[in-house]
Amino acid sequence: MKYIIGVDLGTSATKTVLFDETGKRIASKSCEYEMLQPQNGWAEQNPADWYNAAIETISFVVSHSGVNKEDVVSLGISGQMHGLVILDEACRVLRPAILWCDQRTAKECEEITNKLGHDTLISITANPALTGFTASKILWVKNNEPEIFEKCRHIMLPKDYLRFRLTGVFATEVSDASGMQLLDVPNRKWSDVMIDAVGIKEEYLPKVYESPEVTGYIDSLTAEKTGLTTNVAVVGGAGDNAAAAIGMGVCEEGKAFTTIGTSGVVFAHTDSPVIDSRGRVHTFCCAVPGAWHVMGVTQGAGLSLQWFKNQFCFKEAKQALETGKPVYQITDNMASEIPIGCENLLYLPYLMGERTPHLDPDCRGVFFGMSAMHKKAHFIRAVMEGVTYSLYDCLCVLHEMNIQPEAMLLCGGGSRSDLWKGMVCDTFGINVETADSADAAALGVAILAAVGAKLYPDVKTACKAMISSLPSITYPNNENTYLYRKYHKLYSSLYSSLKNNFKELAAL
Repeated sequence: MKYIIGVDLGTSATKTVLFDETGKRIASKSCEYEMLQPQNGWAEQNPADWYNAAIETISFVVSHSGVNKEDVVSLGISGQMHGLVILDEACRVLRPAILWCDQRTAKECEEITNKLGHDTLISITANPALTGFTASKILWVKNNEPEIFEKCRHIMLPKDYLRFRLTGVFATEVSDASGMQLLDVPNRKWSDVMIDAVGIKEEYLPKVYESPEVTGYIDSLTAEKTGLTTNVAVVGGAGDNAAAAIGMGVCEEGKAFTTIGTSGVVFAHTDSPVIDSRGRVHTFCCAVPGAWHVMGVTQGAGLSLQWFKNQFCFKEAKQALETGKPVYQITDNMASEIPIGCENLLYLPYLMGERTPHLDPDCRGVFFGMSAMHKKAHFIRAVMEGVTYSLYDCLCVLHEMNIQPEAMLLCGGGSRSDLWKGMVCDTFGINVETADSADAAALGVAILAAVGAKLYPDVKTACKAMISSLPSITYPNNENTYLYRKYHKLYSSLYSSLKNNFKELAAL
């Protein structure tokens, strides 16, 4: 039996899981670290924390698994996307990494857009200039920390910095590189136009691989620290969502998943580089060689329900403590007593602005249609329905692009709610499947690593062999679909009505 390691480098922790070649979880370990916020809207981390967490967790799964280290053949890394790590000529980190959620680069996004034009940006990178992406972060360092920019010789993403520390190799892969806004996404290579726009040299960027390709091997120092051998191959790996897609088997045309976590994602595989000219959704290279994925994002998905619970559900929180029931089970039970449409109460989940389909940082959350008859349970259900309508907006954009998922795999914390699962199923009007997705990103890069180690000939074959959990299926109710779509139509019109008011509010 051969074994594979999946390392998931997240924003709050790194989790390492050891799998056997059938996808069975053998051992796992997580290590947390802090996010630094030196100014309002900034988000940074110390790259050394990722390395230390990886060494600790890899060492643990190797030493506590009882597996012969000679049988561990390959390793893959999943990573938080868009982060900026800068090294000097001696490969020393020049400043803390600027993370995906950092919002300091609005002026740099405007600078990139004015320099190249919206249409050129979309045609090359498949996305508009966004504050989260890496290109604007590079330009921010150039504009605000010129002494650091002058010393820059290597630019990397978080997982690729970890790869460098484990192997000594400078490499990236197409899925994560797609989120830098430096990659020619349709052609899966660095873009000279984008590189010139941010004022760097291509030699500062690592070589681009496909996700299952071997990029290097564990070096002797890493082997000494972790208990692995220097025969362990390290593959390209993937960005977090692309890795999770592989871990859930979303690796061919017609397959898609929706995540209801803090934010929400509707993610669909496509065999061709389909791009939305309005930039409402992301198109990235996916972890299957020669394929892409399209992804819509709802900024305030589970965050909306968490916000409402924290602000207004004190009685329910106390009941949860007294009964041992999860508080969200209690709020679910309350919401299930309310009819579809919440007796004409709608919620717009724009607590953090919105990404898809509006791309508007200034829009804000709204309850619409409140009357004296509405109780707390109405508001809870309205929040859940509003998030579902926002996710359906994402799916509608995919439909406009002729991407038609045959079914939808639902994951994230919201997937544990039967009520929310039913809402998504009925609103989307397609079958919804749920399965164990706790280690999806780690399993996804382990699957890629298994392909790199030639245990399987390709990603699709490896997914079929290594993903064993059978999904449960929820089928749409046509009457419910009709009702949800009726309310969604009104929901969709509210943004247009309030768009200018949101701008006025932001200017006050």
